[in-house]
Amino acid sequence: MRAFWTVIHRWAGLTIALFLIVAGLTGAVTSWDHELDEWLNADIMDTPGRGPLQPPFVLAQKVAAADPRVEVNYMTLGLEEGHAAAFMVRPLTDPATNKPFVLDYNTVYIDPVTAQITGTRDSTAISLSRRSLMPFLRHLHYSLHVPAFWGTDRWGYWLMGTVALVWLLDSMVAFYLTTPRRLRPRAQDEAPRHRDAASWWQRWKPSWVLRWAAGGYKLNFDLHRAGGLWVWPVIIVVAFTSFSLNLYREVFYPVMSLVSTTTPGPYETQVPAPYGTYITPAIGFEQAVEIAKKQAAQRGITAPIGGIYYGGNYSFYNVSFFDPADEFGAAGMGLSNLYVDGMDGSIIGQHKPWEGTAADVFVQLQFPLHSGRILGLPGRILMSCMGLMVAMLSVTGIVIWERKRRARRLQAKKPANFT
Repeated sequence: MRAFWTVIHRWAGLTIALFLIVAGLTGAVTSWDHELDEWLNADIMDTPGRGPLQPPFVLAQKVAAADPRVEVNYMTLGLEEGHAAAFMVRPLTDPATNKPFVLDYNTVYIDPVTAQITGTRDSTAISLSRRSLMPFLRHLHYSLHVPAFWGTDRWGYWLMGTVALVWLLDSMVAFYLTTPRRLRPRAQDEAPRHRDAASWWQRWKPSWVLRWAAGGYKLNFDLHRAGGLWVWPVIIVVAFTSFSLNLYREVFYPVMSLVSTTTPGPYETQVPAPYGTYITPAIGFEQAVEIAKKQAAQRGITAPIGGIYYGGNYSFYNVSFFDPADEFGAAGMGLSNLYVDGMDGSIIGQHKPWEGTAADVFVQLQFPLHSGRILGLPGRILMSCMGLMVAMLSVTGIVIWERKRRARRLQAKKPANFT
């Protein structure tokens, strides 16, 4: 049985190893995505204006007026002096071609005091330039930048979600393979052996130890086996949350709804419009914001309003409430949302941290657990280290396989001994 699971572990690990190396290394960096992004792009994100803040809708008008080919689909509402407000835009239809205008940007940064545009960038660009580096790494981490085809842009998410599910199951197999082999029954007349008297823990203990002076191959093997044991509980959390976040709509939420009581929101109940199409709302951003503010006060949402988004693939506004200085809040659960129907202005759902059924809270915890923000700064440091550990475990696994493969080939080339 152990031989069977060894083969499963070998080939499952090899299949997902390169994906895990990419995910691990990018995850180690993107734990600090906001800080690194602001450092790399301080020239457009740090603003010189000091004084009264402009109303967000005035800034949105400035952004739209700067380029008649676009319209705003995300507005920053939590403005801060000295920090550029981000406005996302989508291309309008070119009347000459009846197709969307081709743009080289999708985000505009504007000084909230002077209303001067400080810069633009395309957050979907495949580029290592300082403008695009952090968005590029974020998309690489969870979707590999797999382009849209056959009517959906979800292929990359499905791929990495499947990799995470295989990783989760393979991690359980790997844990089993580190445990001691079952001792063979001793013959009645056989003298007792020392290994029979050894406790199960004494036989498992070597799996946790690094033999630093034992040579390159044995050290590589120990790094793979012992390293995986040391961080195994965290690996299970990271693998599970990677699966749940990437396959949320397709697998995770439907299964959760089968085994426990959940409170579905519009993302769970509505079917998105066909890829590439746009649902035009009947009410505008300003009306949606006013509705959301009134409803937030009635529903006990105390965080300030931070942003509003209308994607057009769903017919509702997603209005976010958070502290702009700490978007994720304590334990990564500081974000609340109200969903305003884009046709009649009704509230069709809400998200409030730590509220709802036990299943609802478990669903809410997926991102804070995955990012480490559930533990604050130490958690983010832990997840950066885990990204490096995941890459290391994948590399050492490949080395173990290659060394054994080479040994088998050499053994096969040796002439048979017929004496």
